[in-house]
Amino acid sequence: MRRRNAFTLSLVALLADEVVGHILFTPVKIQSADSSFEALGLGPMAVLPHYQRKGIGSRLVQAGLEECRRAGHEIVVVLGYPEYYPRFGFLSAKRFGIRYEEEVPEEAFMLVDLRKGALAGRTGIVSYQPEFGSV
Repeated sequence: MRRRNAFTLSLVALLADEVVGHILFTPVKIQSADSSFEALGLGPMAVLPHYQRKGIGSRLVQAGLEECRRAGHEIVVVLGYPEYYPRFGFLSAKRFGIRYEEEVPEEAFMLVDLRKGALAGRTGIVSYQPEFGSV
C-alpha cells in the first residue's frame, strides 16, 4: 500500500525514539445498487505488547480520528474488538445498513460518522484495499 500510496493517514507513537505503536487509515468504497461513496477504514492499529494497556492505542485512535475529521473525511469503518472501539463513538455498521464485503460477526464491524448526518440515506457494502485480502 505504501508503494501505491494507497493510504490516507499513518501515525506512529514514539517513546524515547522507539516506535511503540502505529495506526493506519486507508480509503474504502461503500457501494449499493444505486450509489457509491468513499470512506476510510481504520486498521491496522497495533501497540507493542510491553506497552499495551497504557493508553497508547487510545491516543492513536483519538489523534487519528481527529486528523481525519480535520481533513474533511466523514465516515470511518473498523473491523475490530466490539469491547474497544465504542469508546471512540463507533457503533454497529449494520444499524446504518452498512455491511462488510465478507461474512464477519456483525458486532465486530463498526463505524463512526465524523460529521453529523454523513450517513443519512447512505447504505452499502464496504470494500477495503486489495492488500487486505480476505479476512
